[in-house]
Amino acid sequence: MSDINLAVGAGTQVTLHFALKLSNGDLIDSTFDKDAAVFVVGDGQLLPGFEEQLIGLVAGEEKSFNIPPEKGFGQPNPNNRQIMSVDMFSPEMELSEGLMVSFADANKQELPGVIVAIDEGKVEVDFNHPLAGKDITFDVKILAVEPVKLDG
Repeated sequence: MSDINLAVGAGTQVTLHFALKLSNGDLIDSTFDKDAAVFVVGDGQLLPGFEEQLIGLVAGEEKSFNIPPEKGFGQPNPNNRQIMSVDMFSPEMELSEGLMVSFADANKQELPGVIVAIDEGKVEVDFNHPLAGKDITFDVKILAVEPVKLDG
């Protein structure tokens, strides 16, 4: 049962809808037309700036806020741009700037990148998060705030 007066904070599970937009208003993602998002405050799954903005809100509240890159997806790291030989790609793949490609890192985890340049048999791939360096805006509506249920 939800406690309508319980505020978002440590030890709470939050159910909410969100819309993520760029500062120019372009919509990146939204749950308003899907199932709500559910998370536990402090579990490390959310952007620090996002979680900070939710602290103190209660069920039924709505809020819009901006998150700078430092509290969002960070600044782009020039070391995350790699130059690769064109023959590292499948011959069937039609390479073009803006194409999202996926590689496996040393731990066999998927590592997506975006082709940013193709020149003389070389392909430059940017492995930074696509939202790195961008101010982002969230619109949220808190649906429920509940105490975290401990297993056991």
